[in-house]
Amino acid sequence: MSQAVTVEVIKVVPAMLWVAFAALVYFTLRSALIPQLGRLNSVKTPMLELGFAEQLLDEAAAKSEVGTPPSASERRAAVSRLQHAAEILKGGRILWVDDNPGWNMPLIRLFRQLGMIVDTPRSTTEALANLQARSYDLVLSDMRRDTEQPAETAGITLIEALERRGIHLPIVIAAAGFDPQLGVHPGIFAYTNAVDELVHYVIDLMERIKFGTAF
Repeated sequence: MSQAVTVEVIKVVPAMLWVAFAALVYFTLRSALIPQLGRLNSVKTPMLELGFAEQLLDEAAAKSEVGTPPSASERRAAVSRLQHAAEILKGGRILWVDDNPGWNMPLIRLFRQLGMIVDTPRSTTEALANLQARSYDLVLSDMRRDTEQPAETAGITLIEALERRGIHLPIVIAAAGFDPQLGVHPGIFAYTNAVDELVHYVIDLMERIKFGTAF
């Protein structure tokens, strides 16, 4: 073998050794790596289709008790924030108390599309039963419910019932007829009559919950 050939072989040997070493590691560890890669591939972030989300917001404004229609820019801002907050919202639990849950169905569908759990009791009594059965991150409630007495302040009845039981959850009043000039109960985190504002409040609360920020 000539000196030149010997030099070329010496240059190639290290690379061949690295290839052999990599192959050895792969075949040795693949039984452990493949299941882990499979699990990573199975983790999916909820996806929100832009047009679908905007359609639901429009339906919510037209149909629900929270009825102030958002402008085009407000609608886009809410949808954009939902898309960016998808991972934070996933797995969140909402207790939405309303004697007419069908009015809120577009927003309920929107939150569920993002992997949230939304339970819809129709009265304070049903809401308390839900709270005994499972935990929630936040409560949405209307103010008036004809299923209760006094009907006009059913939302306050719910808040006071939670306080008596030592249940401390952020409560957002979502009602078209809510008048803050008549006084705001200290147990209310926020109130709104606009669907885009309600979306922002839910995201705000879930961010504070996920990041451990005190209310």
